[in-house]
Parts: sequence; structure tokens; C-alpha cells
Amino acid sequence: MTISLEDLAARLTALEDKEAIRALKARYLRACDLKQVEDVRDCFAPGKIRIAYENFPEFDDRDAFVAIYQQMACNGGVYDIHHATNWQIDLESGTRATGKWSLNFRTILTGPRQVVRLAVEYDDVYEKRDGRWWIVETVSRVTSMLTEQVAEDGSVTVIALAEPPAA
Repeated sequence: MTISLEDLAARLTALEDKEAIRALKARYLRACDLKQVEDVRDCFAPGKIRIAYENFPEFDDRDAFVAIYQQMACNGGVYDIHHATNWQIDLESGTRATGKWSLNFRTILTGPRQVVRLAVEYDDVYEKRDGRWWIVETVSRVTSMLTEQVAEDGSVTVIALAEPPAA
């Protein structure tokens, strides 16, 4: 089997683009966990975008989203853990791609003594501008949820258990 240099170059570019998108999503989730507000902002493209996370208002620019993120997540007593898996990235062109991710999310809220666990599915759109990839659209839906209340004595009570909505 003979492969041309052009085919090899195209395959290498596709691999590099997919890896850059995976790194972008990882950088975003890590920045959320570490409360690195400017890094969260820098993952989203400047200008009009779409952020539609289930149970949150929809945003059409990164600054409005970051302001709410900072207000909700960057206060003492909020500890988040985002673990994304099962990625699927499809390159639509040299400058546009879509991605699907499964997210195992946990937040520990020390004030109300709660632990919330969510399974979330993301559908993302990415654009490459000036040689770098940006998130231009991200939509999430919760597929399951568990909320636990931790008593002073350390005992745990499940206070909310949800199943995915019927199809």
C-alpha cells in the first residue's frame, strides 16, 4: 500500500487538531476545578458564542458566563471535580470540529454539607482561528444526579436521586 506525503500530512494534521481540542477541553475543566477564572475565559472564543448548560441560563458571550461562574464557584467552600471521558471529536473542516464528552462531575459544598454527583453529556463546537482552537458552543445535559447530605456525625443521607428523563 502506497501512501502519499500529502495523505500523511493530512492525517498528521487531523491527529494534531484532535489532540489540541482534547487539550483545550482538559484545560477548561482543570481551570474550572482550580478556580482559574482567566483560564476559563480563555478557552472560549471572543465574540458571540453559545454556552447552554442544563439548569443554568444560556450565555452568548464568555464574559457573562465567567461572571456567573466566578460568583457561584469561586467562593470558599465550593470544591469541584470535573472528569471528562469517552471523547469523540469529528473534524468537519480544517477550522471547525464537533465534540462529544461524558463528564463525571462532583461538587463538595462545605456550607450546606452536601456532595452532588452528576453524570453529564457535552456536545461542543470548536473553531480554529489564527492557528488555535476555541470553544464556540457547548451544550450539556444531565443524565443522572445524586445529592448527599453529610451530618455533623459524618453520616450520609441521600436527599436527591434522579434518573435520566424519559426519551
